[in-house]
Amino acid sequence: MTQWDSPTRLSADLREDSERELPTRTDVIAREASIAVGGPLGLHAVVGRSRYFTPLRVIMLFALIALALGWYGKAACLQQAPKAGTQTLELDWSQHRQYIAMCYSDTVPLYTAERLDTGALPYKSSWFQKGPDGATEQRYMEYPVVTGMYMYGAAQVAHGWQWMHEHWGVPSALDVVLFFNVVALGLALFWLVTIWATALTAGVRIWSASIAALSPLVMVHIFTNFDAIATALLALAMLAWARRNPWATGIFLGIGVAAKLYPGLLLIPLLVLCLRAGKVREFTVTALVAVGTWLVVNLPFIVGTPTGWWEFFRYNSDRGIDPDTWFNVVSSVSNYDWGAAADGKSALVNALSLGLFALVCVGIAFIGLHAPTRPRLAQLMFLVVAGFLVVNKVWSPQYSLWLVPLAVLAIPRTKLLIAWMVLDALVWVPRMGLYLPENVKWLPEPYFIGAVVIRGIAVVGLCALVVWEIYHPRHDVVRNTSRGGFFDDPGGGVLDNAPDTLRLRRRERAVEPDAPEPEHREPVPQL
Repeated sequence: MTQWDSPTRLSADLREDSERELPTRTDVIAREASIAVGGPLGLHAVVGRSRYFTPLRVIMLFALIALALGWYGKAACLQQAPKAGTQTLELDWSQHRQYIAMCYSDTVPLYTAERLDTGALPYKSSWFQKGPDGATEQRYMEYPVVTGMYMYGAAQVAHGWQWMHEHWGVPSALDVVLFFNVVALGLALFWLVTIWATALTAGVRIWSASIAALSPLVMVHIFTNFDAIATALLALAMLAWARRNPWATGIFLGIGVAAKLYPGLLLIPLLVLCLRAGKVREFTVTALVAVGTWLVVNLPFIVGTPTGWWEFFRYNSDRGIDPDTWFNVVSSVSNYDWGAAADGKSALVNALSLGLFALVCVGIAFIGLHAPTRPRLAQLMFLVVAGFLVVNKVWSPQYSLWLVPLAVLAIPRTKLLIAWMVLDALVWVPRMGLYLPENVKWLPEPYFIGAVVIRGIAVVGLCALVVWEIYHPRHDVVRNTSRGGFFDDPGGGVLDNAPDTLRLRRRERAVEPDAPEPEHREPVPQL
């Protein structure tokens, strides 16, 4: 072939990606969507040589579109209006705008509730407020230190912008609006990191990350709270593990737990799988580095402001039942109060939540050690996080973001995931109605309870599918690509292709044959 055989100059690298999964050939939704840009990939197309529109760049573009829609969804709550009887501008949340427009975000009220508007240093500064029982209590920043200091840093940037407005005439807005926009910009970057790391972890199924990038849950909840910080750190930890770097995995996990506790749940499936594969050394390195990193991040606050640092743990222990949980469903149906005190505290709920999660972990450990083929890390991690949310006493709406990147790695089945994400996102509609007065409430509470039940059934159903695929690895679409071959665990790092050294024996019976021995394949560079 000469350079004149092509309409453009040939690349110096003429390799073809012969393993990448091609969704426009295998996924009906992707195939139909591709019609807008020319249709499915041709049978004789060369894969992996695109100069500009590489899969990763297209996926990141999808993520930016979803983030833009997420910001516009909250924009109605950023409108300013003159305060009644004055010319002073204030945030216009009159007539329950934040609930009727469904644009509510915790970021806005937390700016004043956590005293960030005064420049108070989190964990050192405190204030007094009335609790649910009417008693006055001393409060501190209620978030872990990474998230709390991120909020403080964003507030300082907003104050600096206001200073430039006052002294240099830079265009500005209310300080709370500036704070929201600074926070949103940072959260958008964290979510882009989440998608980037998830796409790289997906390997030959890189296009599955587009499901996460365009998730309806992102459009509704990415700016509801600060959870994108933790999703990014967990995604980086899983990418580091996939790249066989237990040290980096531990570092990202330690920082992630200092932002939100849930990234630490990764240690549970890692322990189970490393025990089965005889990779205890790698797990030990990761766990010790994670603990050490967490201590390094938290130690200045533990020593300097112990009471303020402990507030996060105290608050989560004492807080009551969240509306989105099965505890509240039982309460609504049976009027059972779970032995809650006047301030909402319930020792029974705490014990049940912890006990049920312990049972979930035991069940997942059994599955991990008993399955015919060692489960993939993403499968067990999805089960752990989903199980935690289902049995926990708190399921804030934005917590569903935790499952999005894990779901596309565990079960990248487009129809099922989109159906669950749409259902989960729609729970926001009746939830906002809970806070409206009766004369303007559009849906009665039973609609919200029904939505929570349907969402719970959908998540449990996804878990059941994951378990079924673990026990029937021939039907796992991640292991078996449409272009031939069988993969063990593309995101498993040192677990990938490792022989089992520990496995619970099963009683001999007629079962589906185990999956064939995985072929070891070197990762194909994304060109």
